Amino acid sequence: MRSWRTTRARLLIAALISFGLLTAPAGAATSQRTFQFAMPNGLVVLVIPDHRAAAVTQMLWFRVGAADDPPGLGGLAHFFEHMMFRGTKSLPGEGYEQAIARNGGDSNAFTTHDYTCFYEQVAKDRLRIVMALEADRMANLDLSESNVNTEREVVLEERRLTVDNDPQELVEEQMEAALHLSHPYGRPVIGWPTEIRRIGRTEAQAFYDQHYAPNNAVLVIAGDVTPAEVRDDAQATYGKLPAKSHKPRWEFGQPPRLGETRLMVLSAVANVPSFSRIYRVSSYAEAEPGQAEALEVLAQILGGGESSALYESLVVEKRLATDAGASYEGMTRDAAEFSIYAVPRSGVPLEAVERAADQVITGFAQRAPALKDIERAKTQLVAKTIYRRDSQYALAAAYGEALAIGMTADDVEAWPARIRAVSGTALLKEAQIAFDKREAVSAYLVPKGSK
Repeated sequence: MRSWRTTRARLLIAALISFGLLTAPAGAATSQRTFQFAMPNGLVVLVIPDHRAAAVTQMLWFRVGAADDPPGLGGLAHFFEHMMFRGTKSLPGEGYEQAIARNGGDSNAFTTHDYTCFYEQVAKDRLRIVMALEADRMANLDLSESNVNTEREVVLEERRLTVDNDPQELVEEQMEAALHLSHPYGRPVIGWPTEIRRIGRTEAQAFYDQHYAPNNAVLVIAGDVTPAEVRDDAQATYGKLPAKSHKPRWEFGQPPRLGETRLMVLSAVANVPSFSRIYRVSSYAEAEPGQAEALEVLAQILGGGESSALYESLVVEKRLATDAGASYEGMTRDAAEFSIYAVPRSGVPLEAVERAADQVITGFAQRAPALKDIERAKTQLVAKTIYRRDSQYALAAAYGEALAIGMTADDVEAWPARIRAVSGTALLKEAQIAFDKREAVSAYLVPKGSK
């Protein structure tokens, strides 16, 4: 399914698109594992040779996301995730997807607030074919009135199915709107329904002309290729496209929060109540050295599984909840989010669950975790990166995401070492900074009619 939810659910960002994937030593170009160059038209190309199978993954990352949606047209970046599959002048209708299928490939796309990514996975001898297909979409998209109108209805239906009918998604959407105040991270990636309905051919054409250009994109190729082969194929396909005059992205202020926001959402379709909280914290792109890595380790210790502090306390020891956890979503250009949640056992008040969660969180802000817990969390995080090295998709995604938000390949490769360097002192410091309720939104989801 081509959907914003691929990324918004943070499979990419929290799992498949984990930041640290490699431990390769530094060497030629960016390292012995990756090679980076820029084409004359401004397209940045990163090559990750991986000769274990005669296959290749192409990922094309545009530096445009929901944060770049024009005022009053929320959801336009995500709308283009859909429109890029609507056909071009030379391949109308389903021509792109039919071409991918004829060549035995797979394709998909996803959108976040910061970028939009399109990818294909094919046999290595079909790489130039999929490059030509992407180059064609970048320059010759069919933005006819009928295509725009059809896809707008598809997006509205997607929103109805995946957000409007999902009470937890609606609560998260409201929480993020409250958390980020006037910053565009408070607008949903998929868009508000009233604004999606305003998208027409004129608005779509203007957005496409401004953002879909080689000098606003990063091409990542992972697989059974050499840098020379990729350069030749890229020059023969993407190299034909001219650079466009491109306006710099807006730099948004992140307004100070003066106090905690609290929400209670009554839902007629929710089956169980839940407590959740999102803290606004520093991201990898804006944090001081080691700060984001400390938040990553903190989230793992606090809520990264059944051995985590929240789960042990609320679920196992006190038996107040059936589930509890935490996550850090740090791969963003501006502020990141640190989230906690808990689902109470039947008959347990949400207030009791929140109090118990706060007791655990307060403990982290008062004293550093035990050394054994720190080392276990770091081992778990680094081990995940090693396991994911078997996936071309995950390799390409880790690098592409980093470059799309202004980081470097070296940042990706240094991540495991930076995780290993996190100390108890750093964790205590970050907990004291991060767990400030003035920087948080807390929410109760309550099934309507429950006591």
